[in-house]
Amino acid sequence: MSNSFKTLGLSPETLGAVRRARFTAPTPIQAQAIPPALAGRDVIGCAATGTGKTAAYLLPLIERLAGEPGPTGLVLAPTRELVQQIAQEASFFGEPRGVTQAVVIGGTDMSAQVEALRQKPTLVLATPGRLADLLQAGAVNLSAVRTLVLDEADRMLEMGFLPELQRILAALPRERQTLLFSATLGHNVTLFAQELLRRPVRVEVTPSGTPAARAVQRMYEVEADEKYPLLLTLLERDQLSALVFTRTRERAEKVQEVLKRSGHKSALIHSDRTQGQRRQALEGFRRGQYRCLVATDIASRGLDVEDVGHVINFDLPHSPEDYVHRIGRTARAGASGRASTFVTERDEETVRAIERIIRMPVPRAEVPRKDPAFLQERETFRAEQGDVDDLMKLEDRPRPRAPGRAREARGAGPRREGPERRGGDSRRAAPGRSPAPRPGSEEEGARRAKPTRRVDGAFGRDMARKAKDGRGRTAGKGKGKSGPRGAGRPGGKAGGRQEGARRGPGPSPRGRGGGGRRSR
Repeated sequence: MSNSFKTLGLSPETLGAVRRARFTAPTPIQAQAIPPALAGRDVIGCAATGTGKTAAYLLPLIERLAGEPGPTGLVLAPTRELVQQIAQEASFFGEPRGVTQAVVIGGTDMSAQVEALRQKPTLVLATPGRLADLLQAGAVNLSAVRTLVLDEADRMLEMGFLPELQRILAALPRERQTLLFSATLGHNVTLFAQELLRRPVRVEVTPSGTPAARAVQRMYEVEADEKYPLLLTLLERDQLSALVFTRTRERAEKVQEVLKRSGHKSALIHSDRTQGQRRQALEGFRRGQYRCLVATDIASRGLDVEDVGHVINFDLPHSPEDYVHRIGRTARAGASGRASTFVTERDEETVRAIERIIRMPVPRAEVPRKDPAFLQERETFRAEQGDVDDLMKLEDRPRPRAPGRAREARGAGPRREGPERRGGDSRRAAPGRSPAPRPGSEEEGARRAKPTRRVDGAFGRDMARKAKDGRGRTAGKGKGKSGPRGAGRPGGKAGGRQEGARRGPGPSPRGRGGGGRRSR
């Protein structure tokens, strides 16, 4: 493995940008992924957050595409925040080579994005939802794309982006390079990669599920009404910055309310916050204006926040894999950090699934029930009967199915967090397109019922089978039907918000029998 960027085949201009970024030596993912990507090979990479994987694909992308009329490079990522962070790095490394870019995400002015695309930038950096909308409106041409990058591919499938990915893949040339990066290489991602990539080089520098090595993990077994007192007690014990994760938006808002009432400066980020509110929260947390950032799993990946001293899992995540990404926000770049997780007796199955994934038991810590500070906080909290009632209502919500089983169908399941499950894309109308229907309306269901091409092969068959299984689980919640072989979100949106896509013809992402590269 190379210990110098000079031996990776990068140009002098790019090496100069690397030096200005103060990169002293390539990380393992960079050393292993850059050479084959520069050579034009397809790459599938598994690396945890904070390992330098963004530069691992941006540097060869810039080297190969500099000076060509665009767009010749397309990078897809699941959330606005991640796309914006990729754009910052792409701008820094691409400027010496004259590489231009257009950022296509929801929550921002669509007409400005259309104008940026008309300038034929070298790179398009996008969330799948907004880019699929622009494709449908005829506002973007991807026929010249030579390299496709899928960042956080597992997350995009979990968030239900398969139909949008299909529409985008169908607009790309058959002959292209594809780089797929994922923090986990589960069943769905592996099948998807098999259909999409051609003889890829596999790079796995951190086994799927590897937690942050320098994060001190602790798990607290609590009663439901002890979570808030324990949170406040832990914050009183140290002065570290804290990232507090909750499962729902309602819980996130409740936690922030309690923190503010207790005198802790905090910010909030979830999918119902506007783009401006989310940016303000992140920037304030980075600057130290807020000690605590309360977030749903929208923030567990891709957040470029340094020096997070303490990650607190107020609730366990929906997906056991997300535990790894949550605690990956601390102990970055060689620093140390803490990860505290609150669990109740109803979380036992999820805890077992997490420990299977990380291949180790999470050490248990004693709840400080005799600590005067904890006792005072608990008594104060219990005195506020309304808060207790709200807490218990949230705790009593039905849990997802057993994590090990639910994960298999997650790529096609109902979205969990509203707009952010579409990458936070707004539904503004593109030029030449009527306004998008209100989510959940009959017009929205009709629009999503338009025929879409299907993903054939093992991945498509697997998703279709799971879609069929999923219909039984959503009975009584609506008339949701699965789409064709993975083309729709089985069960419909939120258990029956859509009728599903009709079966339509179309090639697989990469034809398995024809020898050529067939794109979706």
